[in-house]
Amino acid sequence: MSLAEKLKNLPVGCGVYIHKNKAGKIIYIGKAKNLRNRVRHYFQSSRNMDGKTRRLVSQIDDFEFIVVDTEAEALVLESNLIKKHKPRYNVFLKDDKQYPHIKITNEEYPKIVITRKILRDGAKYHGPFLPAALARRTIDLVNRTFQLRTCSIEIDGKLPRPCLEYHLKRCLAPCVRELCKPEEYREAVEDVKLLLDGKNDQLAGDLEKRMWHFAENHNYELAAKYRDLRKTVLALDERQKMATSPDRDVDMFGYYREGARLALQLFTMREGKIVGRREFFWEDLSEEVFDQSEFLGEVLAQYYSTDYVPLEIHVPHDFDDRKTLEQILTERRGRRVLIHEPKRGQKAEMIALVETNAKIAFEQRFRVLKSDTKKMLGELQEILELPYFPERIESFDISNIQGAENVAGIVHFENGKPNRAEYRRYKIKTVEGADDFASMHEAVFRRYRRQLEEEKPLPDLVFIDGGKGQISAAAAAMQKLDLEMIPIVGLVKPPRRHNEISHLLKFGNESHPVEFDPKSPVFRLVQQIRDETHRVAVSYHRKRREMRDFTSELTAIPGVGEKRKMKLLRNLGSIERIAQATVDELSPFVGKKAAIDIVEHFDRQRKLAGAAGKNSDSSAPNNKRN
Repeated sequence: MSLAEKLKNLPVGCGVYIHKNKAGKIIYIGKAKNLRNRVRHYFQSSRNMDGKTRRLVSQIDDFEFIVVDTEAEALVLESNLIKKHKPRYNVFLKDDKQYPHIKITNEEYPKIVITRKILRDGAKYHGPFLPAALARRTIDLVNRTFQLRTCSIEIDGKLPRPCLEYHLKRCLAPCVRELCKPEEYREAVEDVKLLLDGKNDQLAGDLEKRMWHFAENHNYELAAKYRDLRKTVLALDERQKMATSPDRDVDMFGYYREGARLALQLFTMREGKIVGRREFFWEDLSEEVFDQSEFLGEVLAQYYSTDYVPLEIHVPHDFDDRKTLEQILTERRGRRVLIHEPKRGQKAEMIALVETNAKIAFEQRFRVLKSDTKKMLGELQEILELPYFPERIESFDISNIQGAENVAGIVHFENGKPNRAEYRRYKIKTVEGADDFASMHEAVFRRYRRQLEEEKPLPDLVFIDGGKGQISAAAAAMQKLDLEMIPIVGLVKPPRRHNEISHLLKFGNESHPVEFDPKSPVFRLVQQIRDETHRVAVSYHRKRREMRDFTSELTAIPGVGEKRKMKLLRNLGSIERIAQATVDELSPFVGKKAAIDIVEHFDRQRKLAGAAGKNSDSSAPNNKRN
């Protein structure tokens, strides 16, 4: 059917239309109360069109449509299709990263982690926590105060002793039944949920009741514990800024635009308190005509198709689909959701504040664009769901050729920068043959046994160059040292491309590999650490191999013992330089007689090599024509 015939047969009902180019690729998705009128207007030359629409129309080769019953269904379908297909000419909601939340895992002994993915996994998610630093501070406070576990081991209460985290008072040690009963751990988890829900008053009241209960039973140690917890919760409540009435649950939007670029800012208020903000950026909006109503309507429809729905949404101006979107969000929330355009008073002042922040974000995004190592490490913490900020990172790599000259290279990064004073190179001693797993186990065990013996700082994160086998071997070594709380992540390479990283594997969660944008600053940092580790391991392996070749070559020379070999190595450095040296150059180190023997030895070697080459040439077939 031709395009003209399709236009004649369009229905008059509401629905969604999909424009495609000659290659069959979707380039625009829209909704309409009347599909016939809406789609036909694209092909009416008499209509005045902005530049963006003219470019769109020039590329339309075909279209499809989907009829629905209501405008609300059309709005939801349009939003879902836009998010799935990302058409070139639609306003598409995007930012640098997903919304950060704090996740209480769905396990018998839950832990809390920062995550940017909300899954239907039975876990409890709290948020939003923006900027990201707020999430990190919150999770650090929870770990220090309520002492939930941070390790990935299976908890059955049968371990004979706790790890270092327990002794540092950062874990209740549910892995040892005598130290923490299941009900005690569950109580701590419920306290954390109250804290993250913002119910500080209720939590403080519960803690006070427990304090007096244990005091009356002369258990003063536990009474003191709950007294201190209550003080922490009350102090945290007093520090909250920008608090309003306790039942407020509001999202506030504002934006700043110059030409084709736009920065949108979202402030989130939960339990009457501003808990964070989120930023979105566009760089390719139409400069000729910018429809505020269409832009804001599409942004809100896409954003609330997946995220938490508040009771109120404040926007800088009204838009066409406001009533329809209110109806959809009310059904999703189960309570009445209102979208307001504040004109005066405190609400209007808050929108102005959000727009001011949007302008600042615009300046920083499009006029500054500076790399921030601390921000990159914070994003790495969130991507890997680490319990602590990865200030100290160590990375391991094994290097050998079929098991020969088996060595390990270890690098140390602090705040994203290499600290070469902490680099280490190990000759693997206990492994025979090419067994990378056992070699990794030995290297990790030796490294951290020494760190513990010398009471030196431990890393916040350990990278292992390898997959499941290598990280399991490293984890076994850490378990022997009671260091299970240190996260271990494998850097996995794709087949036949050994200089790249395809994805990351976190020990304890190997079934969910972590993949991220290879163009992102975080990926480049991880790649830098991996490349430096590989360089250190390979350079040490080559040095060991050269020493082996040097030793085996000189062993054949009469009168050259171990001391003379080492002296030659220190002063001349390689077998190639020794082979080319004269008697006078060698004499200061080994004496004249030994120097003559060495020169004669390499002369014989060269003559033998030359004779072998001539024989090879003479035996070659003669291909010249007579």
